[in-house]
Amino acid sequence: MKIHDMFQKDIDRPIQGVVKIGQNSNEIITAELDEYVVTRELHRHFDKFFEGYRKGTTTRTDKMGVWISGFFGSGKSHFLKILSYLLSNDTYDGKKAISYFDGKIADSRILADMQVAADTGADVVLFNIDAEADSDSKTHKDAIVKVFMKVFNKMRGFCGSMPWIADLERQMTKDGVYDSFRARFKELAGNEWEDTREDFYFEEDNIVQALADTTKMSVDAARNWYNKSEENYSLDINGFARRVREYIEAKSKETGKKHFVIFLCDEIGQYIGSDSGLMLNLQTVVESLGTECGGQAWVIATSQQDIDSITKVDRDNFSKIIGRFDTRLSLSSANVDEVIKKRLLAKTDTAADKLRLLYAGKAAVIKNLISFSSSDTPEKRLYSSAEEFVDVYPFIPYQFNLLQAVFTGIRTHGASGKHLSEGERSLLNAFQEAAVQYANFDDGILIPFEAFYKTIETFLDHNIKAVIIRAAESAEFDDGALQPYDVEVLKVLFMVKYIPNVLPANLENITTVMLGNIDQDKIEAKKQVDASLRRLEEQKLIIKNGNQFIFLTNEEQDINREIREIKIDTSEIIDKVGDNIFSALFGLNKKYRYNDRYDFSFNTIIDDRPRGAQKEEIGIRVLTPMYARGDVAEPELKAMSMRERNVIVALPSDMSYIDEMEQALQIETYIRRNAGKVSTDTVEDIKTTKTREGKQRVDRCKELIFEALKKADLYVNSNKLDIKEKQPSERINDAFKTLVEGIYTKQNYITNPFYTNDDLREVLTAKDAQVVSGGMEAVVPNRLAIEEMEDVVARSSYKNMPTTVRTLMDHFNKIPYGWKDMDIAGIVLTLFKKQEIRLELGGENISTIDMNVINYVTKRDYLDRVLVKMRVKISPALLQNAKNLAKDVFGRSDLPGDEDGLMARFKELAASELSRNDGSIKDLLHEYDKAGYPGKIVLENGRKLFEQADKIKDTSAFYNYLAEKKDALLDYEEDVQDVKKFFKNQKNIFDKALKMLAIYEANRSYVLDPETIKVVEDIERITRLPEPYAQIHKLPELIERFIKRFGDLLEAECEPIRTDIESDKAETLANLECRPFKDRFSGKVQADFSALLDRLSHANNIYEAIAMRTESDRMKQRFIQSFEEEEARLKAEQAKAGDDVIIQPPVRKTKTVSVKTLFHGTRQISSKEDIDKLLNVLRKKLEAQLEENTTIKIV
Repeated sequence: MKIHDMFQKDIDRPIQGVVKIGQNSNEIITAELDEYVVTRELHRHFDKFFEGYRKGTTTRTDKMGVWISGFFGSGKSHFLKILSYLLSNDTYDGKKAISYFDGKIADSRILADMQVAADTGADVVLFNIDAEADSDSKTHKDAIVKVFMKVFNKMRGFCGSMPWIADLERQMTKDGVYDSFRARFKELAGNEWEDTREDFYFEEDNIVQALADTTKMSVDAARNWYNKSEENYSLDINGFARRVREYIEAKSKETGKKHFVIFLCDEIGQYIGSDSGLMLNLQTVVESLGTECGGQAWVIATSQQDIDSITKVDRDNFSKIIGRFDTRLSLSSANVDEVIKKRLLAKTDTAADKLRLLYAGKAAVIKNLISFSSSDTPEKRLYSSAEEFVDVYPFIPYQFNLLQAVFTGIRTHGASGKHLSEGERSLLNAFQEAAVQYANFDDGILIPFEAFYKTIETFLDHNIKAVIIRAAESAEFDDGALQPYDVEVLKVLFMVKYIPNVLPANLENITTVMLGNIDQDKIEAKKQVDASLRRLEEQKLIIKNGNQFIFLTNEEQDINREIREIKIDTSEIIDKVGDNIFSALFGLNKKYRYNDRYDFSFNTIIDDRPRGAQKEEIGIRVLTPMYARGDVAEPELKAMSMRERNVIVALPSDMSYIDEMEQALQIETYIRRNAGKVSTDTVEDIKTTKTREGKQRVDRCKELIFEALKKADLYVNSNKLDIKEKQPSERINDAFKTLVEGIYTKQNYITNPFYTNDDLREVLTAKDAQVVSGGMEAVVPNRLAIEEMEDVVARSSYKNMPTTVRTLMDHFNKIPYGWKDMDIAGIVLTLFKKQEIRLELGGENISTIDMNVINYVTKRDYLDRVLVKMRVKISPALLQNAKNLAKDVFGRSDLPGDEDGLMARFKELAASELSRNDGSIKDLLHEYDKAGYPGKIVLENGRKLFEQADKIKDTSAFYNYLAEKKDALLDYEEDVQDVKKFFKNQKNIFDKALKMLAIYEANRSYVLDPETIKVVEDIERITRLPEPYAQIHKLPELIERFIKRFGDLLEAECEPIRTDIESDKAETLANLECRPFKDRFSGKVQADFSALLDRLSHANNIYEAIAMRTESDRMKQRFIQSFEEEEARLKAEQAKAGDDVIIQPPVRKTKTVSVKTLFHGTRQISSKEDIDKLLNVLRKKLEAQLEENTTIKIV
């Protein structure tokens, strides 16, 4: 059966494959309505739209925006036109538009909603915004509203291109003179107004005269309007919405029912693009129409993308835009598939039966035949059943989505001319044209993908078509460089050029899409395609990138030739390959880890090119096929591994990764050289593509290197290693393991590693038995390492060579050891703890109990400063002397047996003697700040002995010092016992004796009693003895005798003083007795004199008691003086309180003077001259006290 006989309708019948806004002939509209296929998806969209529209006819709403999205050729423009027909519901070929859907939609509810819409009066304004907009309109922020105003004016019959003229027409219509104006203009101009208004600037006189004749304007006013109308015209969105509302209100009033205006705007998404200003302008237009018209003005727009994909405004504005397009409909690829199947590919019953039988016999063959590369190709739709085979044949299901992707890719990448961008494309048309090409073929054929090129070619740019045309000419006329089949392959490569993620253009996929028959031999087909690809590549029409073949445009061919001519130095290629090799093996970590602990840095070499400083002890050398042109025999490789401490990696001879890297570097060089140069957009796009290609080649180079490393031969220490094929890093690590074990032969001396400072601390705090070697050798941790380091230090000490911790680090880091720094520090501390070596910092030995030693052997600041020396052993006699002294001086025999431990223990005991224990030297010496106690020299000598011992860091010097000071230490121990007993048992009585001596010294001039003086002398003699300890028992009796004798003397002195105080008290009270304020002062006088008498009773010194006589006399004077002052005050107050003004003489002050003051001390009179002298003294004292207006009172 021929293909054209299989279809229900003629396959070559005229079909409007591309639906254009503006094609309004009755024949076209009738065909569109009749053949329109309502798919399941469209069924849902009709339901959603008309339900929302029905609601808008009954209630006021601002949700009157509809957004219809879909890819190129998805049928969105057709859907928009169908909506316009249904909303206007005009008659076509004798039938209302809605009647054409009686058999297409079975749901009565949807049909009812459609009928409501059809019965509602509406003006339908259908337009393509790009066609209606001015060429430069996108640059204006109000471009959208201008177009809407234009099409609204045109719908009303007004001038669309000149809105100020439309404003005039609107006003004349409102005034009822528009028809008169048109008639008068025709009389004057000879032409219809509608045909001539576009020539506005050439019809000034006729327009002015017609306006003056038919409107209220005079000639001058009309001419002024003519000259100023364009300049004075302005349009804002609110004004536009208001005019639409006024029109709707007028129409509703005219018809007596609600009237609607519906704007159906095609391709608005393409017009707006990424211009957020235009998007916001659209939003405002829709918002204003919603506010002004309350749901009686609708906006229905189409776009290639959903609304949230094309707008790039901020979130707040975006949400407003979305809110204005509440109804959103999206047409998917499934919709197009269904339309094509029903409208174009529907089969006759006979054909359907035949095809079912064909599929039943060939299903397995077809499944094996139509297959794509699985690793990089998204899954493609194939025939799922016999029914799908009937529906789609002679096409293949994957071709629907693939062709759609081709359309989108060509348009997106600018390979299409104006027709594609304007909407002149259709999947339906493409499938029809392809089917027509194969209409006369018999069943069994499959339409290959290149058949679609004929449709695509009609909207391609000339530069693209020229490549195909030249190839075709070459295949037809040249000397066999190309064949006709090559041109078909080239067409396919072009079509899939921009969709590598949908269909990678590899050999398998290209072969599959070019299959033309169910019974075709795919192996032979693949050979044919492969041969074509090679010829096309040789002619520079395509380029191979990995396993994909890429069509080259003219510009791409030119650029590719430039790139190929760039010379890249071999050394640069090898360096870049080396970067990728070592990155694949080690990433950022350029160290080999051995036994999960030891990190070995290593040198890297690629061929004969060292990479970086070659300062490490081991390395890896990779040999590419470029080394000696790949001609290196195995014996030479073994010899190389013997000479060098390197792992030798000999890569296979395949040069693919080197070729990939060379091409990547050529591309990189081209891009760098041409950066900043002025070029066309096309060239810039190609450069971007080439940059991406360069990265892909680098990635592919890495993949190829990875595979090469898995198969590379490895050599170490003159041996070819037998390492199976596995992950490259694992193979190299195995080789490094062999290399390390063959070079670092003493690395395994470290049997118990040290990981942290805590491990080092354990060495220092361990008991001697844990670190001192002895017993069975096998159980001593790190025995060989300890012996090795001890031998190194001993040799250095013997040669008198300074050895620091850094010296040891450098030595044992290297071959044949390879020890870690922490392990070296641990072995140093082990020898240090065993006291086999000593550590010296700043000229002083470090103690084994000094925990800072961990920092000294690990911190960088100390490594060069800490010296390591063999230790000189202390003689047993000196050790025993130290132990004996510790026992004799401190009474301790539980002492360590090692040198450092014993030294540290002795110092600890000395420190306790100095300051830590109760009754320490430091505490006792503080007592001498209070008094002159005996034994101070003993304590000071002891302090000097112990402090000097503590300062000694060298063990030999320390033990020699103890031997030297042995007698002094023993003397101290003997003498200090008396001192300690004194402070414990005798100090209190000694302090009492010193107190008695102090009392005597204070009263020496008053004590004349010989017996008392004798007692004081005995006390003083005992307290001044250097060692009074045996005499102190005599002090209590002497103290008692002193207290008794001195008490008697003190009492004898106090008795007359007590009498004087009592007399002064009596005189003071007598003076107060006759005064009116006696009661106020009496208590104070009694209390103060009683207190003085009490103090006298407790006085310990004679001079204190004598001073109390004077104090009593002065107290008496103060009281009497205060009495006089109080009495004078009272008299002044009484005088002031009288009725008459009394002039008081000045008040005389009274000054009280004690007779004891005037006659102080003892006087002896033997003559009249003595009397005169006494009186003169008395006169002078009184005159000194006498002042103006003062009375002296002697008491």
